[in-house]
Amino acid sequence: MIPVRHEAVEVDFANGRASLHVRNLDVFDDHDLANSLTQGLGIPTPPIAGVFPVRAKVSFDVKWDGALATEDIENTAQQFKGSFLSTGATISWSAEQPGFSFQSDMPPDPTANLISVLGREKNGVFFT
Repeated sequence: MIPVRHEAVEVDFANGRASLHVRNLDVFDDHDLANSLTQGLGIPTPPIAGVFPVRAKVSFDVKWDGALATEDIENTAQQFKGSFLSTGATISWSAEQPGFSFQSDMPPDPTANLISVLGREKNGVFFT
């Protein structure tokens, strides 16, 4: 989790739409999951060599649109309730670091989406 500017997020829950726009976010490229979890040390089995993280910048645009299904959930015992919308979504993504850059397909392919959900929830002290 990393904070973004308030203006980077737009939500219109009533119409099943939201967007997230982030530009030039400083991150570390850990190369792979094993090095991300071990802070660049790799793992012995299966053998994955250690790779030191590299500073990088990423930019992305995520758009959720079109409610496909809705679900309201409430669990009083665990003080949790929420309304959730299954939606369509697309993402455009790019990254750059010294000697390497990447950009996702443009325009994004909406059929590549497996599942996307927008939700509102209340829990804990905010449950009532």
